[in-house]
Amino acid sequence: MRILRYAFLILAFAAPAKAQGVPLVADLSNHLVAITTGFTGTDVLLFGATDGPGDIAVVVRGPAADTVVRRKERFGPIWVNGTAVALRSVPSYYRVASNRPLEEIAPELLLSRFQIGLENIRLVDAEETVSAELGAEFREALVRLKLEDELYDQGLGAVNLMSNRLFRTELHFPAHVPTGTYLVEVYLFRNGQIASAEILPLAISKIGIGAEIYDFAYNWAPLYGLLAVLLAAAAGWGASAAFRRF
Repeated sequence: MRILRYAFLILAFAAPAKAQGVPLVADLSNHLVAITTGFTGTDVLLFGATDGPGDIAVVVRGPAADTVVRRKERFGPIWVNGTAVALRSVPSYYRVASNRPLEEIAPELLLSRFQIGLENIRLVDAEETVSAELGAEFREALVRLKLEDELYDQGLGAVNLMSNRLFRTELHFPAHVPTGTYLVEVYLFRNGQIASAEILPLAISKIGIGAEIYDFAYNWAPLYGLLAVLLAAAAGWGASAAFRRF
């Protein structure tokens, strides 16, 4: 039933778009993901329509920040942090989905230019202190860790095409997804070239008591730390007093 409901919505705005010569229209089932204390992850439906046959690729990028990747090295009987590389503008979240393998949709040069695909994310050494080979090793390690943490994904074939015009895909966001403003990029490919593209905003934000505690801890860190210590001491004293009575 939900698929039919969104199909009707697509047809409702796809018809006038076709009349105006717009090759691609897309939207999200929800433009806000609210993280509450009971948040366990969610899926957001992306749906849309084209004015004819073509291939669809969807890229979701989370807020970017410089990230330090450290390699564990053995020091005697223990493992310690060794060589570290700072990578510039690393997406906190990256997910790509397409109706068929990317290499069958467009040439590598075009995919690289728009950073479509995990291997095409530009992860550059911010300080330029290591060789290209070592930088590539740390880049691969970062992508592997992000994949294991479900923050990166490449869902080839995850976009479902219907009647060569309608398309849909589910975008998964795990429970520990970073907050911020996300960009959902939708590309329509024809004959190995981008025929049209659309960018949709998506906000992921904490709400409720969890958000208030987070803001208090971030903006008033010394006071938050003091209250945490006092609360722990009070809890310990209360437990001690209760056990003494027994």
